Amino acid sequence: MVTTFDTGCYLLNGNTIVPDDAEAQALLASKGVNATKEQAKENTIAYGILKAHNTSGNMDKLCVKFDKLTSHDITYVGIIQTARASGLEKFPIPYVLTNCHNSLCAVGGTINEDDHVFGLTAAQKYGGIYVPPHQAVIHQYAREMLASSGSMILGSDSHTRYGALGTMAIGEGGPELVKQLLGQTYDVDMPGVVAIYLEGTPKKGVGPQDVALAIIGKVFASGYVKNKVMEFVGPGVKNLSADFRIGVDVMTTETTCLSSIWQTDEAIKEFYDIHGRIGEYKELKPGDVAYYDGLVKVDLDTLNPMIAMPFHPSNVYEIDEVNRNTADILADVEKRAKVSFGDSVEFSLQDKIKNGKFMVDQGIIAGCAGGGFENICAAADILKGHFIGNDRFTLSVYPASTPIFMEVVKNGAAAAILESGAILKTAFCGPCFGAGDTPSNNAFSIRHSTRNFPNREGSKVQNGQVASVALMDARSIAATAANKGVLTPATAFDGEFNKYTYHFDSEIYKNRVFDSHGVADPSVELQLGPNIKDWPKMSALPENLVLKVVSEIHDPVTTTDELIPSGETSSYRSNPLGLAEFTLSRKDPAYVGLAKEVRAAQDALVDGKDPIEAVNELGDVMAVIGKEFADVNNSNVGFGSTIFAVKPGDGSAREQAASCQKVLGGWANIANEYATKRYRSNLINWGMLPFIIDAGELPFKNKDYIFFPGIRNAVINKSETIKAYAVADGKMKEFTLKLGNLTDDERQIILDGCLINFNRVK
Repeated sequence: MVTTFDTGCYLLNGNTIVPDDAEAQALLASKGVNATKEQAKENTIAYGILKAHNTSGNMDKLCVKFDKLTSHDITYVGIIQTARASGLEKFPIPYVLTNCHNSLCAVGGTINEDDHVFGLTAAQKYGGIYVPPHQAVIHQYAREMLASSGSMILGSDSHTRYGALGTMAIGEGGPELVKQLLGQTYDVDMPGVVAIYLEGTPKKGVGPQDVALAIIGKVFASGYVKNKVMEFVGPGVKNLSADFRIGVDVMTTETTCLSSIWQTDEAIKEFYDIHGRIGEYKELKPGDVAYYDGLVKVDLDTLNPMIAMPFHPSNVYEIDEVNRNTADILADVEKRAKVSFGDSVEFSLQDKIKNGKFMVDQGIIAGCAGGGFENICAAADILKGHFIGNDRFTLSVYPASTPIFMEVVKNGAAAAILESGAILKTAFCGPCFGAGDTPSNNAFSIRHSTRNFPNREGSKVQNGQVASVALMDARSIAATAANKGVLTPATAFDGEFNKYTYHFDSEIYKNRVFDSHGVADPSVELQLGPNIKDWPKMSALPENLVLKVVSEIHDPVTTTDELIPSGETSSYRSNPLGLAEFTLSRKDPAYVGLAKEVRAAQDALVDGKDPIEAVNELGDVMAVIGKEFADVNNSNVGFGSTIFAVKPGDGSAREQAASCQKVLGGWANIANEYATKRYRSNLINWGMLPFIIDAGELPFKNKDYIFFPGIRNAVINKSETIKAYAVADGKMKEFTLKLGNLTDDERQIILDGCLINFNRVK
């Protein structure tokens, strides 16, 4: 059972919860506690780590410098290209470039391997670390080789989470890593800290994904931990192995929290010892009296195998409940799909019910969430002596690193998996973002991976294709596989789980990974393949803006996968103009054409030509604006596009969700709220205005124009509200927007037009 508290809470000696209610002070006094709430807030693990990394001298307004950075092969090229444009000469801190996303080199000819060669030469030139394809997924390498207790790591992947090892890690868009490479800081208000209080012990068959999904299902919709730090504490922590904690921790991203951190103990010390890095361990625990802004209580004893049904990790049920009410729950999934897909594709799951049983088509155990040593060994124990059959059901298992792969070969787990008919593959993130094991049309896939958004598995609704992904723990996936595709919880497994000892072979990395040990070699020439392009020039924010609304999305949440699809499009992330062609292609195929049409006006303006000749309809728009604002002319106006979405930006940290809009002429987003800080930061770093509009009836519609008079001065003057006018049918309708909190640097980035311009000016 997972419960949330309506108030903040004190935690005494790591075990006793005292809700911050009317009786709190008397209860604290009776226990001899005289610390104030503000003093107690400073006793969280998170506060101590943030204080140690804050350079502002003000704990309300943090300016954080990280200890290490990490990226993979669909983010590091853009990051390094951006940093180069701003004067990068050397990586100032350890920076790891892994190659686990486009590692199959299966799309677009040479371009994937060209990116890898770029990464290797960049690591040599600037003093970084290069992990070749198939050696490890980004987060497993970080756990094995980078994490250290009390440190902070910034990664350009949203699942950058190493809290179980005592490392506060944050996943952000590429520009935030660029700032660190240039000696700048990660600026954020002091986040709230929410205790995740664990008690009890998971029952046999319940794995880390089950615990994670139970928490996500409880907190996501309410935003209980949004942009906050989740701090795992309580007596139940000691009952979880290091691998188990890691498996829960990586999924905290799906709650929309900012970061995570856990209390550490002998199990984590042993993890560091196994990996030959015992000196990186430090005991972390909250002070005797710690105050949390909220508390999530997790009774591990009561949790059962879970499943997150399509199309979100928060759409959570117990597997037994799905088996009891299959038809009703599948009908609900179909109803949810209608919101995202409309009538663009035929979607039904009722044929998955056969002889009263829910039959699935595919199982995947993979990546940073599922590919851990204990998950694979547990799956092997369940599969041992069983066969997945020769019908539709398939099972693929991807160890998260070559050292894990080697160990499961040595201990026999690999043999048990292969004997069952399953396939064992190398370290690869593809199944998590649609670049590997794409199911057949209308298939249902169960995966121990991180996300199950629409199209995340690789199908293309715009081409009439659709498949479904549900998230489950490796143990229940194995139980389902042993039952030849009949949905089965791992608690039905009546055998025993063996105790496997992990032996980490460090020679694997020593023999293959390039590690400069921080020594740059300026003589190395970067090798740029033909797909690797520089960013196009971007204009500074003009005095006034005229923007056309080119997409209007009313889904409750819009994911970054919908803003810029993953899968094969990821191969073009080194080519800003090429990638931009895919923007919103799976959500609003008309977007790219409409954005380009209005961008032609700005292009004409930059070239000293008449924008109205480039976009004829602007003549009528400017005539209406001119009636009230006669001083607006080509010398003080800019043209471009904007989109409206209710709550955009859930999911991946990919900066391209924003940069592609900017490349196509986007100047702003308008939203009721932003799903994550990282997406809002991506907008800002690409010089886009992150407008907020109150929920309710919109004063504009798709293809209307919006006029923002004096927008540059409004940003400079830190105006709380922004005046705007919807221009349609020969009339202007005034309304207001907000920009929310912006740091001085963020305002300047918007004024300069993007982070690249900002750094050039500096």
